[in-house]
Amino acid sequence: MKFNTSLLHGGVSRNEKNGATLPPVYQSSAFEQDSAEKLEKIFENKAPGYCYTRVGNPTVSAFETRITQLEGGVATVAAASGMAALSYAFLNILQTGDEIVTSASLYGGTIDLFRDLEAFGITAKYVENNNWEQIEGSITDKTKVIFAETIGNPRLDVTDIKRLAELAHSHGIPLIIDNTAATAFLVKPLLLGADIVVNSSSKYINGSSNSISGVLTDGGKFKWNADKHPGMRDYIKYGPMAYTVKLRSGLFRNLGACLSPQNAFLNLIGLETMGLRLERECSNAIELARWLDENYEDITVNFPGLPKSSFYETARKQFEWYFGAILTIRVGSRERAFKVINGLKLAYKLSNIGDTRTLVIHPSSTISIHSSQKQKEDAGVFDDLIRISVGIEDIEDLKEDFAQALEKSKQ
Repeated sequence: MKFNTSLLHGGVSRNEKNGATLPPVYQSSAFEQDSAEKLEKIFENKAPGYCYTRVGNPTVSAFETRITQLEGGVATVAAASGMAALSYAFLNILQTGDEIVTSASLYGGTIDLFRDLEAFGITAKYVENNNWEQIEGSITDKTKVIFAETIGNPRLDVTDIKRLAELAHSHGIPLIIDNTAATAFLVKPLLLGADIVVNSSSKYINGSSNSISGVLTDGGKFKWNADKHPGMRDYIKYGPMAYTVKLRSGLFRNLGACLSPQNAFLNLIGLETMGLRLERECSNAIELARWLDENYEDITVNFPGLPKSSFYETARKQFEWYFGAILTIRVGSRERAFKVINGLKLAYKLSNIGDTRTLVIHPSSTISIHSSQKQKEDAGVFDDLIRISVGIEDIEDLKEDFAQALEKSKQ
């Protein structure tokens, strides 16, 4: 199936007893079984079934199945937020003394997470994205994970996933990719060699800013080594499902950051139109970026789809047709950045991406506010920077709105 067809039909069970085209919302905390013996087997993971929504829920499972099909993995775990999904992804295989080698151009919340992990003896070593010599030089016997965002948020650098996966695997290390800003519409990291792919499904998967959620999908191909990752020792016997079985048997069950059935249902609705939305959003983004770049000499436009971007060739090779729906502009000063943001009439001023509506934010004072000055610069965050998540509006209306806001900001 092609992309949009798979969004509608991939991983779908068509045996709902009443003929519903979407799974019902199982808004229940717990589930009764036929016997005490059956309930015991479910708790022991020796029989399929549901016992408690913190552990599993039919509506959430339906969403997970669709995401697994979309990403080309073996299993998906849905969580209460994108940050919860990231936390699960790392903590499932890391322990005190371990190190993460990570791209420095990250979403501010992820940098904050790595700072929190330091209290547990887990250290992140930051490197320049696609700087192969620096990445190689940062790997030690303590390195247990390599991590990057497909498209850095908001630096908009593009990770060469295939080459990074090859480097990671040459050291026996798994690669975790955050694909939130790209989604499977642009690229499927698991097919390029990544081992775990994480998405904040609050963004493009949902599409309407009505639900917080996150998903992580296991590719099932990494060869776990008990000496390298001792926590996996008892799970290697599960083969391709080792990582997921460990997660569901431990952290996911015990930390409790589960996805609500209602939010899973809303994500299922959003998922079906993700391809159509992203096609329009990506098309709008490249046209808006080109127009701003050609018509405003007093601002700097950053977008991986512009040939002047140092990541253009990597993006062309990896994405083929589109380059994402986020662009940034630098307008010269923090004061002017605030004037532009406040002067926009259509764009919403809020900290999200992937909505049907165009969204703008000043990253330095919001999503990266807790980062150090160096961390901000490494992530492409500057005081005069505005991040624009482009929506599905008519492009001429967006141009007109940005034109009037930029003009007023000079006054």
